Amino acid sequence: MATVIELPVETYKGAVDPDWCPGCGDFGVLRSVQEAAGRLGIKPENLFVVSGIGCSSNLPGFIHAYGIHSLHGRAVPVATGAHLANTDMKTVITGGDGDGYGIGVGHLLHAMRRNLDVTYVVMDNQIYGLTTGQTSPTTTKGHKTKSTPQGNIESPLNPLALAITSGATYVARGFSGEPKHLVDTIAGGMAHKGFALIDVFSPCVTYNKINTYPWFKERVYKLEEQNWDPSDFYKSIEKSYEWGDTIPLGVLYKTEMPTYEDGEPNLQKGALVKAKLGADKNVFKELVEEMI
Repeated sequence: MATVIELPVETYKGAVDPDWCPGCGDFGVLRSVQEAAGRLGIKPENLFVVSGIGCSSNLPGFIHAYGIHSLHGRAVPVATGAHLANTDMKTVITGGDGDGYGIGVGHLLHAMRRNLDVTYVVMDNQIYGLTTGQTSPTTTKGHKTKSTPQGNIESPLNPLALAITSGATYVARGFSGEPKHLVDTIAGGMAHKGFALIDVFSPCVTYNKINTYPWFKERVYKLEEQNWDPSDFYKSIEKSYEWGDTIPLGVLYKTEMPTYEDGEPNLQKGALVKAKLGADKNVFKELVEEMI
């Protein structure tokens, strides 16, 4: 096993400072992603961060690494294409609950069932923050928002249960208010071989006055402190439905399974971007001219 040389968090400081609302949970997520990358010794030139649209999806602009701020709900397919082209890079997807569990949920399902070797960090604030406070796919019933002034009548989506049953092989939950634990959780996902979904409670201090830091602090607990076994598929699904007075943090489910990359013959010889084309200059020129 290669020796890991940890890198200081300053290695990943972006050229632009974050401009989120003061107190936003996304600051903690950004820092945790940076610290996790440093702990694993991933150099900025080997880190690729992809996002969709939303407050949290601005994250690629605040970290020193390769990055793409893509279209709303399309972070997963963009990340999939880039990752399969260069599997030598560590691909991390970042975004919010609206982007990932709303418009982008169809892409998410297929990436999880393929068990792609990527990490998806979702900043889940139970609200649409960028568009000033409408209900999101994870907003709880009864929550009054701009789009549900009399209270939300829809049941919230359960992202952890969805991930476990869809084929993700590392399913975890973090909280911006527990930064050290969040770094451990994200680092574990980035080191895992397979699709890792990390749902992070990242409070929106401006538009969500219910799911606040104090609200979570009173309810969350760490699974590691209860000697939790994340390998049990059915118990993990049951645990994912625990919500209310107690809410679990940590790795709910983890297993080792072949990834999509393991089964793709064209990837067995290494990253596609480093492969020889196998065509002479004349043939290559003809192909380019034909496509143009």
